[in-house]
Amino acid sequence: MNVFKNIIVAILTILSIQVSVAQQTPAPPQAKPIVIMGATAHLGNGEVIENSIIAFDQGKITAVGNQALAQDFSNHQKIDATGKHIYPGFIAPNSQIGLVEIEAVRATRDSREIGYLKPHVRSIIAYSTDSRVTPTIRSNGVLLSQVVPQGGRISGQSSIVHLDAWNWEDAIYKIDDAIHLNWPSAFSYSGWWAEPGTIKANKNYEKNTREIETFFQEAKAYHKSTNRSKKNLLFDAMTGLFDGSKTLHVHTSYARSMMSAVLMAEKHGVKIVLVGAGEAWKITDFLKKHKTFVILSDVHSLPSRTDDDIDQVFKTPSILAKAGITFCFSMNGAWQQRNLPFQAGHAVGFGLDYEKAIKALTSDAAKILGIDKTTGSLVRGKDATLIIADGDALDMRTCKIQHAFIQGRKIDVDNKQKALARKFRKKYADQK
Repeated sequence: MNVFKNIIVAILTILSIQVSVAQQTPAPPQAKPIVIMGATAHLGNGEVIENSIIAFDQGKITAVGNQALAQDFSNHQKIDATGKHIYPGFIAPNSQIGLVEIEAVRATRDSREIGYLKPHVRSIIAYSTDSRVTPTIRSNGVLLSQVVPQGGRISGQSSIVHLDAWNWEDAIYKIDDAIHLNWPSAFSYSGWWAEPGTIKANKNYEKNTREIETFFQEAKAYHKSTNRSKKNLLFDAMTGLFDGSKTLHVHTSYARSMMSAVLMAEKHGVKIVLVGAGEAWKITDFLKKHKTFVILSDVHSLPSRTDDDIDQVFKTPSILAKAGITFCFSMNGAWQQRNLPFQAGHAVGFGLDYEKAIKALTSDAAKILGIDKTTGSLVRGKDATLIIADGDALDMRTCKIQHAFIQGRKIDVDNKQKALARKFRKKYADQK
C-alpha cells in the first residue's frame, strides 16, 4: 500500500510540475474589430505614420492612416497607444525554435536526422508548440519563425510557423518552403574557440562540390523523367526546387563559396537564398547582378578573418543596404532568437537606416521567405500580425512589448522569466 501511495504522489508531483511550466494557452480568434490609435506606426515598408490609426477585423488589417482618417470606428474596441510604437511582427529565419529546448541536453534536441543527403526530412513534424522557449521570444516581438533542420550536406526541408498554436498542424504558415544545403568550406580548422588552432585549405573541397553537382544533376534528371518505375524519396523531395515551389537555402559564410553556390543554382534554374553570408560585403556587385537574397546570421559576433576590421560584422548590414541587396537578420539556434531585434538595433548604430532595419526584420524577411503577400508589413488586406511597444523595440534598454497580435488574435506576452523576476522582486520587497 505504501508503495502504491508513493507512486501516486510521484505521478501527481510530475503532473503539477508540467502544469506549472505549461505553455500559454493559444489565443482565441479575434472576436470584434480593433482599432489602435495614437502610436507611431512603422509600417515595415519604410514608411512611418505619426499619430496613426491601425484597424483590423477577423485577423486582417482593414485601415491604415493617421488621425485624419475619415472612417467610423464606433463599433471597434479601441486601444490608446499614444506615445508608443507599432511594428509588424518580427520574423525569425533560420531558427530551431520548437526543435531545441535546452541545447546542452541531448534529449531535448530534435533538430537533425541521421544521414548525409536528406532533402526528404521535414522539420515541421518535429516542431513542438509547447516549447518554453517560445514565450521568451514572443515577448520581444518575434511572432513568425522559419523552423530549419540541421546536419549533413543537405539537412532537409524547413517550414514557416506562427508562434501561437495548439500543435504543429495549426502552427503552419508556409509548409516545406525551402531545402537547406550546407556548402562545403574551402578551409579546415583545428582547435576551437577557447583554444584556437590553425587554418588550412580543405583538400576535399573540389570533391565535395562535385558531389553536390552530381546529386543535383541526377535529381534534375529524375524531375524531368516521365517514366518513374520506382519512387526515389530523395529525388522526389528535390523536385520542388526545379518546379519553383521551393527555394534552395545555401548555408555558407565565405565569398568564394557563395559565388559558386549562386552559379550552380542558376545553372539548374533553382531559386537561391544565401544563409550566413558573413563575407557578403565583399561581393555586393556580384550579389546585385544575380539578384540574390541574403539571410545574414549573427551580427553579434567577431569577424571570421583576422585581417577584417573588428567591427566588420556590425557594418555589413549597412554595406548591403547601400548596395541595394535585399537581406534580413537571423540568429542560429532557438533561445537566442529573442535577441533578433537587438541585432538590427546594433546595426543601426553602425550606419544602417532605422527603417531599413525594421524592413530587414519584417517585409524583407517576408519577401525572402516568400510570404510577403500576406504578412511583413502593416498594409490593408494583410494579416494583423503586429506588436505595440512602449519604447524602441530594437533597443534592449527600452524595449517593452505591451501587446502582440497574430492574425488578429491577442496573444500573451508574458513568460517564465518575467514570472520569476516578479516572484523574487516581491520576495525582497517584502523583506524591506
